[in-house]
Amino acid sequence: METLKTFFAHSIVKRVVFVVLVIALLYSLRDMLNLLLLLFMVTFVMSRLQGIITKQIRRVIPISPVVVTSVLYVALIFGLVYGLVNYVPKLINEIVDIVNNVQKFLGSSQNDQIAQVVADTLDKIEYKTFLNSALIYAKKIGSWLEIILLVIILSYFFLLERRKIVTFTEKFANSTIGWLYLEFRYFGGKFIASFGKVLEVQLMVAVINTLLTIAGLWILGFPYLFALTIMVFMLSLIPVAGVVVSFIPIGIIGYQIGGTTTVIWVVALVLLIHALETYFLNPRLYAQKTNLPMFYTFFILILSEHYMGIWGLLIGIPIFMFMLDVFKVENIDKEEATKGK
Repeated sequence: METLKTFFAHSIVKRVVFVVLVIALLYSLRDMLNLLLLLFMVTFVMSRLQGIITKQIRRVIPISPVVVTSVLYVALIFGLVYGLVNYVPKLINEIVDIVNNVQKFLGSSQNDQIAQVVADTLDKIEYKTFLNSALIYAKKIGSWLEIILLVIILSYFFLLERRKIVTFTEKFANSTIGWLYLEFRYFGGKFIASFGKVLEVQLMVAVINTLLTIAGLWILGFPYLFALTIMVFMLSLIPVAGVVVSFIPIGIIGYQIGGTTTVIWVVALVLLIHALETYFLNPRLYAQKTNLPMFYTFFILILSEHYMGIWGLLIGIPIFMFMLDVFKVENIDKEEATKGK
């Protein structure tokens, strides 16, 4: 008995037990995965916005973070309602038109050699599987609205009572499950510092990529800009692979409106934006992060999509970066770099 107590008293054993318990908990809550991930993302982003806006306003006048938080959430709800009423019907119509045009283009493969090559290529990468997954998520719009409403309410109250929540949670440190809480605090801190930071960078890169891409498509005279904006933004959240996937419908639409010349301009636009992201944005935004080789990026995306679906494409890389942080892979690299100097 004493041997068992001594064994479980080791910090490494406690950490392994905690990780196993978390994995088991997440597996049991797999039906709530959409809610949990969206709650973290919304809370993290709104917390960052609240901190930045409060800091800027306090340079002029004193203001309570509660006021800023309330205004932000009122603006968020107003934006969602306004968008649902005015833009969702337009978005649906544009998406339907895009899908019909793509199908029409692929259906003309018998008379068009380029269309035949594109159709064969898409069949090889099993694009229908990904399209079906996206359609399944889209059909759940009713349940998504319920989840979004619940996420907004929970994240709002969390930010309002953040200090009270932290104070109350700290009481677990001196309880009979204190070791469990200490592990939770350790991993929670690592999770926010690494996962949250990478997620924030992905959002910033996605916004910049979307603005540049849509500006270029507008100059080239593309239709369906509203639907393409949403599509490019969502796919820009997927590192590397998102650029390739978004090019497929954009390239097909470009070929339909302007032929090979427009496609060449689109290719040039995508390469330019990708080069800007690779050589300018990422080195600055990921300054404190490990730059993953291309093989690792695609391999992680494939695994995460297999186990978590579309969510895996969005959060697979941040989760891997969190694991690197926990295993202190970055610290080892930095030490070696220092020794080399």
